[in-house]
Amino acid sequence: MTTTNSQVGVGLASPPATNGRIRGALSAEVVKATAEKHGVCVRPFTMEVGDTETGEIRYVPVPCGSTIESVCLPCARKAKALRQAQCREGWHMTEEPVIARETPSKTQTELVAFRADLAAAYREALAVGDEVEMEELRAEVASVDEELRASGMTGRLPALDVPEKRPVKRSTKRRQDAPNLPRRKVSSATVGREFAGKFRPSMFVTLTCDTYGPVRSDGSPVNPSTYDYRRAARDAVHFSALVDRWWQNLRRVVGWDVQYFATVEPQRRAAPHLHTALRGSISHEVIRMVTEATYHQVWWPNHDEIVYTDREPLWDMNSRSFVDPDTRAPLPSWDEAVEAVEEPAHVVTFGRQVHSKGILGGTEESGRHIGYLTKYLTKSTGEVVDADTAAQRDHHDRLHAELSVTPCSPRCAVWLLYGINPKGANGKTVPGHCKGRAHRRTTLGLPGRRVLVSRKWSGKTVADHKADRKGFVLDALAAVGITKEAPNPERLVWRKVEPGDTHCPPRDHLVMRAISERITWKAEYDRALLAAQGPPGERPETSATPLAA
Repeated sequence: MTTTNSQVGVGLASPPATNGRIRGALSAEVVKATAEKHGVCVRPFTMEVGDTETGEIRYVPVPCGSTIESVCLPCARKAKALRQAQCREGWHMTEEPVIARETPSKTQTELVAFRADLAAAYREALAVGDEVEMEELRAEVASVDEELRASGMTGRLPALDVPEKRPVKRSTKRRQDAPNLPRRKVSSATVGREFAGKFRPSMFVTLTCDTYGPVRSDGSPVNPSTYDYRRAARDAVHFSALVDRWWQNLRRVVGWDVQYFATVEPQRRAAPHLHTALRGSISHEVIRMVTEATYHQVWWPNHDEIVYTDREPLWDMNSRSFVDPDTRAPLPSWDEAVEAVEEPAHVVTFGRQVHSKGILGGTEESGRHIGYLTKYLTKSTGEVVDADTAAQRDHHDRLHAELSVTPCSPRCAVWLLYGINPKGANGKTVPGHCKGRAHRRTTLGLPGRRVLVSRKWSGKTVADHKADRKGFVLDALAAVGITKEAPNPERLVWRKVEPGDTHCPPRDHLVMRAISERITWKAEYDRALLAAQGPPGERPETSATPLAA
């Protein structure tokens, strides 16, 4: 067999064989990258919007609102920017924030009156033991409560069921092993003092948990067998309560209503620690004294030893409680177990490591610390505490194992392992299996709320700050003659699209439409900024170094 020159040429020109091939990017990935480039939500949910006047029906993509970059990068960055604006606006305020409450509307008063009638009917059904009627009334009251919250009402309404027993009151006398704190009457002032007629410093404070044993540089214990995992798990579960007590003590010592913006992050050893911006100047000695004297007592039943290991309590329909699997005797209720408590099951304290620093507003240092406060807000807790070494993974496994048998609340199903009926237990409760955040392997007991903000920090909610940013853009556009007319919200009817709706366009179509709208809006906003700056010869000098002639 002979080989032609053309065949030889083809053979020489072919590329060498490789194990992997580079393929073109998927269209979905290209759409996602484009959306991220222009700040458009990559995973919106679709809403059907109907106009009651024109009869028009549109499908609108609504941003998912995720705060995690790995889920939705544009939404997470917007959320972080809002938190940074909130922190910056409230940290160095010179005037007291004004919080105005709306006057109760006619709709709200009518709904409350209707709820009162439902509560009266519920009491009548309770008196005759009509379970079916009681269940229907509970559902109706829940619907009314949702309408009240949707109308803007805040606060709690009285529960339908009156508690049979009053909660046990514990002594407020300080522990003998805790230092005493001076106590002053707390005034309503929230703005810090001014020094030398022009300086009004504030504080940046970092608090940590106590030590549970020596650790290496990666946070793993030097000796896992002596590391106190039980105390580490309980401290993590009750860390939020300890932080609340710290702020209460601080206000009582300084004598004014200290405001805070704080974030909770995990250390390398997976223990939570707190970074907080405090408005006003407080001496470092007072910060350390309050931290050393702050503690939180957990007045829960003792849960040092598990009662049920190889067997589980059983649900009894007659007594409507869990019973012992052998004797069929009902387990004590939560209220009965708490009433028998004579000493706290656990006491949480801070560690000795306390960092406090004075910060002046409007400085580069202030901006740097705001960035430090919000550094991890766009990452999930699991991403922050991700283990890189075998020692870290083993440490996290041991901590998670302890957290899985540590009750997280009075309603936690883990209490059944200790022979106690938790609050709200029913036939669907599985002993030892609680869906609470504290028991998850990805969170390791860290609190769910990553940002803690006091009510008078800036006088605004996150929604208010978002509205301020939107109003600023609309005003800038209106200054150059670009107006965005919004339809009357009362004529619009919003409905979430059900899965399988054949009229709903695919998500990629909605994302592409949102990208086009965002490009148009960005061009309009850039035009407004250029118009606001004026001609080149009239623009103000903003450079730190004057331009050469």
